[in-house]
Amino acid sequence: MSAFTAIDHEWMTRALRLAERGTYTTKPNPMVGCVIVRDGEIVGEGWHQRAGGPHAEIHALQAAGEHARDATAYVTLEPCAHEGRTGPCADALIAAGVGKVIAAMRDPFPKVDGAGFDKLRAAGVEVASGLLEAQARQLNAGFFSRIERGRPWVRVKLGTSLDGRTAMADGDSKWITGEAARRDVHHWRARSGAILAGAGTVLQDDPQLTVRLEDGRDFVPPLRVILDPGLATVARGRVREGDAPTLYVHAPDAKPPRELQAQRVAVPVRDGRFDLHAVLALLAAREVNEVQVESGATLAGALLAEGLVDEVLLYVAPVLLGENARPLFAGLGIQAMAQRLQLQAVETRQVGADTRLLLRPGSP
Repeated sequence: MSAFTAIDHEWMTRALRLAERGTYTTKPNPMVGCVIVRDGEIVGEGWHQRAGGPHAEIHALQAAGEHARDATAYVTLEPCAHEGRTGPCADALIAAGVGKVIAAMRDPFPKVDGAGFDKLRAAGVEVASGLLEAQARQLNAGFFSRIERGRPWVRVKLGTSLDGRTAMADGDSKWITGEAARRDVHHWRARSGAILAGAGTVLQDDPQLTVRLEDGRDFVPPLRVILDPGLATVARGRVREGDAPTLYVHAPDAKPPRELQAQRVAVPVRDGRFDLHAVLALLAAREVNEVQVESGATLAGALLAEGLVDEVLLYVAPVLLGENARPLFAGLGIQAMAQRLQLQAVETRQVGADTRLLLRPGSP
């Protein structure tokens, strides 16, 4: 790894911020930013704006023009070396005469995975990587999860009272949190490739599970995924409405009605419960990077118990629901303090009257 300077950090930080602009639109591709610097000045910059469109390096090179020759390109991910829906970015950087490429990290995608760096070096371009790698990895945690682990990044969204309750005993949960928190959730939905819910949630709450942004930002509608063993929800519910696609996941022995128009797929059921590893592998095969789970305590607890939760997005309202109300997670089977599950608080933010916590499993 090269010894990076303070100015190198500054330019890569700029590239990472540019990459974030594609949060809602690049899926299933990673978010990537690129800054081209010559003689201490930015001569071109860009970010990957939408899957199928030009990559970040191409936008930056077009902006730089002839000034790209002998310049340094700061890019948040290894330039691609393969022909996909667009041409190889490594070739474009070479053709433009860029003298050096500094990348935040190597791209683990099998068609790249070092090939971009090899191409650049073979053409005489100096290459360095590892600058702000942790930040770059976190930016595209879902993409890397799909490529490296074969499953999406799983985020469980929950709204809770101060006493850790998500609904009344009869299932009523409207509304624990305030309007600001409910608006905030839509931004997390917009970045997700899929929104996952169980049949019980659909029957109880009749959610739309769609993205509704008030700021008019462009986004790719996430896939709505309903875990419904017997397809009890296919004839009802707002999850069938709107432009967002819906996928019903059902048991192998379910009998779908003839009029069912939505996508459906069978997944193995073990001891009366879906094989959740198989569900996530199925979504990864459909190029879903991030899954936002919006369910009741049973599905949330099952995912947590099987080690499939990467983060918990928890909105805490300043209210009390009492001991008879439903818990955050069910079925964990914790009997002793030594069995407790540790969560690390990554971020805490006030959203209206509520507090938003972003938590990840692991020791604080």
